[in-house]
Amino acid sequence: MKPIIAITHGDTNGIGYEVIIKTFAAPEMLDICTPIIYGSPKVAKHHIKELGLEANFTIISSIMDFHHGRINLIPVVEEDVKVEFGKPSKESGSAALKALEKAMEDFKEGLFEAIVTAPINASSMQCDAFKFNGHTDYMENRIGEGKDSLAILMNQHIRIALATTHSPMSEISKKLTTEYIEKKVETLNKSLKQDFLILQPRIAVLSLNPKANEDGTLGKEEQEIIAPAIKNLMEKKIMTFGPFPAADFFEQASYEHFDAVLAMYHDQGVAPLQAFSSDYAINYTAGLPIIRTSPDCGVSYEIAGKNEADEQSFRQAVYAAIDIMRNRKAHAEAYANPIPKLFHERRDEGERLRFNIPTKKQKDDKQNDKSKEDKAKQND
Repeated sequence: MKPIIAITHGDTNGIGYEVIIKTFAAPEMLDICTPIIYGSPKVAKHHIKELGLEANFTIISSIMDFHHGRINLIPVVEEDVKVEFGKPSKESGSAALKALEKAMEDFKEGLFEAIVTAPINASSMQCDAFKFNGHTDYMENRIGEGKDSLAILMNQHIRIALATTHSPMSEISKKLTTEYIEKKVETLNKSLKQDFLILQPRIAVLSLNPKANEDGTLGKEEQEIIAPAIKNLMEKKIMTFGPFPAADFFEQASYEHFDAVLAMYHDQGVAPLQAFSSDYAINYTAGLPIIRTSPDCGVSYEIAGKNEADEQSFRQAVYAAIDIMRNRKAHAEAYANPIPKLFHERRDEGERLRFNIPTKKQKDDKQNDKSKEDKAKQND
């Protein structure tokens, strides 16, 4: 059974349909998954005609009617939507929201597990039903089940999670508390285990202030908030290290020694990812019941309708959604019926090896104690 991947068409005046169409123009994509687009047949045809692309959609009324080996499209916009490439509008924002709302309804019915979202313009979508900064906040509200989400930017070489996302710089330090950072790292640690099958993740935490502010002259967040959070996490057997000054950390490629990095704010994580790597990055929303990925690009109004959009990031987002879906299933199966004693023995041994490696002196002392016990027994 090929995995079903839900797709929302995003802002209809942006590059959403272009990257979707180009992604699934490669026939092999339909061999690895079955795409179901929540969108508009008329808008899709308009994009195909204007961009000079070729694509065939199978229109279905419900996700239950999908066809393997085809690009399925569920109409979610009843009225005609005027397409004006490169221009934000309430009409394009409304079309994007309707696709999201229908997809979330189907997810809550258990009809799919993973979704790839095309770019939106959150400003154009603002209304009574959508008062959010983007996909992540909206999904956390609609289907989060009380769980906190975590944005992870990633490519083949690095995963960078963001402690804060769409926050003004003046508000960031107010959000950061020891408990807040602990929760973000715990969410990241859980995701690394179940979504990426990393048994004992190593997580680096960046500082908020320059040079990790070792002397405290530039602020006290490192000493009073971040370092205590790391200490508490280590006591919980979550391998967390830092805080590291961001400039040195990325310049020296220290991220290569960790499974993920927690950045304190948006640009602290995004800028090095884009500067240090030429590979296509994607966004992954961890911590929620749904598996949600998206391309690391915006609506790109400046090139919309010009057939200049690169679909590689969107294709990587589809690949990641498929991989994470399979990883979650493998993780659930592996831990469904563990043998209690054997499982705990292995887990404890792994923790001892990584957290409490005995020194030579400790080994010698232990051996001496054992020798004394043996002699005492012989004397008795």
